[in-house]
Amino acid sequence: MFDAPADAWYLWLGVTAASVAAFGVATGLPATAPPDAQRVADTIDSVAASPHEATGQYPLDATAVRLGTARVSLRTESGTTHAAFEYGPVTPVTAESPLWAVLHGAPPSRTFETPADFRAAATAARTRDHRWESAETVLVRHAKWEGVDVVLVGA
Repeated sequence: MFDAPADAWYLWLGVTAASVAAFGVATGLPATAPPDAQRVADTIDSVAASPHEATGQYPLDATAVRLGTARVSLRTESGTTHAAFEYGPVTPVTAESPLWAVLHGAPPSRTFETPADFRAAATAARTRDHRWESAETVLVRHAKWEGVDVVLVGA
C-alpha cells in the first residue's frame, strides 16, 4: 500500500544514482595493498640487533623507498607506509657515498684510512637529507672497525 510504483521516474533516478556512486567507490579503491614497510624495518632491526657483523637484504615490492635514520617509508600507487626501527640509529647510504662499498661487502679498513674517517663518513650520511629512491632491494650491513660500530642501509 505504501510502496512506490515500479514505473515511477524518481525510483529509477535513485537506483541509477546509487549505482553510479557504488561504481565510483569500487573504481577508486586501490588494485593492490600498500607495501609492507614493517617487514623491511624488521629485517633491518634483525641485522642491527646482532652483536656480530651481519648482513641482510629484503626484496621490495614498492616503486620508491626512503630510508632515514629512524624509519623506512615505502610508496606505490596504492599508498605509502612507514615503519620505525627499534634499533638505531641506522646509517642510510647512497651510491655516491664511500660507505656504499662497505655496504656491499668491502672491509672498512680497505675503504677508509682510519676508523675516525669511517666514523665521520657515517655521521655525514646520517645528517644528509633523505630522499625517495627507486630500488628493488634494501641491503643492510652491521659493520665494525676498531670501536666504530654502524648499521649501514641502502637501496
